[in-house]
Amino acid sequence: MSAYQTGLIVQISITIMTVVAVFAMTGLAGMFSLGQAAYMAVGAYVTFVLSRFLDIPYPITGIISILISILLSWIIAVPTLKLRRDYFALITVGFSQMILALVLLFEDFTRGSIGFSKIPRMDNLLLVSLVGLALIIFWIRNLKYSRFGRMCIALKNDEIAARSFGIDVYHLKIKIYVLASAIASFAGILMALRNRVITPDSFGWAQSAEMQIFLFFGGTNSLTGAILSAGGLKLLPEFVRDVTLFGVSMQEYRTIIYAILIIIVINFRPQGILGEKEINFKWLKNLYRRFKQSILKKNESYD
Repeated sequence: MSAYQTGLIVQISITIMTVVAVFAMTGLAGMFSLGQAAYMAVGAYVTFVLSRFLDIPYPITGIISILISILLSWIIAVPTLKLRRDYFALITVGFSQMILALVLLFEDFTRGSIGFSKIPRMDNLLLVSLVGLALIIFWIRNLKYSRFGRMCIALKNDEIAARSFGIDVYHLKIKIYVLASAIASFAGILMALRNRVITPDSFGWAQSAEMQIFLFFGGTNSLTGAILSAGGLKLLPEFVRDVTLFGVSMQEYRTIIYAILIIIVINFRPQGILGEKEINFKWLKNLYRRFKQSILKKNESYD
């Protein structure tokens, strides 16, 4: 497998991770955030700035950065999740811009807009990315069908009704927001290891908006839709790389392409491509059962 193909698989894995995290927050609990890219920035910068200046192995600083992201998300969530959902979304945008401003302010450590480079190469990055992706999908899938997930869905459908049934709505929101932020931080570390350079432009609000676009395209209520949408739409620009429009590669128009696709989906299928459908392996069990029954019938006819 070439380095380009490996890098592309890692990139798609990172994208799916972030969209799955947004699914947990938006698809299950109905919380809309445009600041998840900020936690990717925290994960990336804290990991490799500490590693370089304190000479600590980056696996250890990676754990530290995820813990810092958890702490920051808790600090943001405690006061803001008491507000209405639209106010919370606006605050997440402000938080995202604040993180990027801090990156530029401490340019002696982060190198500001130039970008933080010389990130060490990780030989088994592909394996780590795929294993991490599989564990996150498994975790969120089980979360959806757990008691906690059912409470999140109740919160999303009707917050007042959820309160009336004794659900602690406030702390439930905090938990799901912290969970999504921790996953975003881990994805930011992998992104830095893949690119081997990090810049503030990589973690703007457009990155957070892209996560929401991928989620809405696949279906906010479908984990399968989120996964397929994130992988497919992230791979789409690679198919139009050699196609040019007005002398510019179509890959540069990917944001416009995403916006057009979302407009089409919202108008003709508001619930997303898959809606609430999930792909499971029950059909394989049914197929095996039918096959087994047909074999038994044949044996009985021979007898």
